Amino acid sequence: MERKSIMKALIDLHTHALSSGHAYSTVKENIEYAKINNLKYYGISDHGINMPGGPHLFYFQNLKVIPSEVNGVRVLRGMEANIIDYDGNTDAVFDEYTTGIDYLIASLHTVCLEPGTKEENTRATINAMDKPLVKIIGHPDDGRYELDYEAVVKAAKEKNVLLEVNNSSLNQGAFRPNARENYKELLDLCKKYKVKIILGSDAHICYQVGIFDNAEKLLEEVDFPKELVINYHEDEIKKFFNL
Repeated sequence: MERKSIMKALIDLHTHALSSGHAYSTVKENIEYAKINNLKYYGISDHGINMPGGPHLFYFQNLKVIPSEVNGVRVLRGMEANIIDYDGNTDAVFDEYTTGIDYLIASLHTVCLEPGTKEENTRATINAMDKPLVKIIGHPDDGRYELDYEAVVKAAKEKNVLLEVNNSSLNQGAFRPNARENYKELLDLCKKYKVKIILGSDAHICYQVGIFDNAEKLLEEVDFPKELVINYHEDEIKKFFNL
C-alpha cells in the first residue's frame, strides 16, 4: 500500500509576544519553540498600535535589535496591522518606524473596526492588500465579517498576497464564529483559482509556535493541494519574502 509523503511546515509568521498586550511569552521563548518544532523561519508579528494594550510605534522601529538568525532559525520582523476603516487603511505608519519590518499581516479585529456590510468588509480586505509590506491577510474566517470570498481570492491572486489559514481560529471554542465553514468555502475557491495560502499559528504563548494541527487536519479533509501551501516549500518562501 502506497503511503502519502508527510510534508513539514517550515515557517510560522503569525505569532505574538508580550508586547501585544494579551500574549504570554517573550520573543526569545517563541524562537526557542520555533527551533523545538523544527521551523526554519520564524516571524514575530505583534499587534499594531490600535489594538488595546498593544505596543507603541517605537517598538516596531526597534525590531532591528532582534538578530536575523538565532540558533539556525531565520527570524523575520513583522506586525499584525489592524485594518481600521472600510477603505482598507491600517495602523501601520510607513516612515522611519517601519523601515526594519519585513512583512505585514493585515487583519480585521472588532476592537479596531466594527463589522460592516459584506461589501464594506470585502472592500476593506481587498484594499488592505495594496498597502506597503502587506504580504498576508490574517484570519479571513471571522463570521462577524461577512466577505465575498470569490472576490477576495481573485484579488489575492492578482496582488500576490497570501491568505492565511489560522490554526487558532479552528480551536474548539474559538471566538471567531463559523471559521471552519468559512475556510471550506475559501479553500475551495483557492483550489479553483490556484491561489496560495499560508498556515499561521496565531500563537499567543510559545507552546503554540509552529503548531498547525487544526489547519492541517482541515486541509486533509478538503483534499487541498500541498503545492498551494507555501509553508511546505522553502524555495517559494525565500522568493516570496526576499530571503
